[in-house]
Amino acid sequence: MAFLFRKRIKILPGIWFNLSKRGVRTSIGGKGLTLNIKEGKVRTTASLPGTGLSYRTTSTSTPSTRSGISVWVWVLIVVFVVVFIVVVFNVK
Repeated sequence: MAFLFRKRIKILPGIWFNLSKRGVRTSIGGKGLTLNIKEGKVRTTASLPGTGLSYRTTSTSTPSTRSGISVWVWVLIVVFVVVFIVVVFNVK
């Protein structure tokens, strides 16, 4: 049996430092889209909240262009933004 340690510290809305025995990681985002950054690696997770569907990709460097991100991630980003706008602004 092993002991685990993890602490999440909220810096600003949507930005956290994650502390664990393996090191410090920065998370940016929230439900639907999150970027995790640690030691030059970026893990992007896009999901449709409430459905259990998600897509995760890891790159070894910071993505600098649109061509570096999968089409499915862009589709999920657009869906997330549309849902966010509808919920926040109560558009009917």
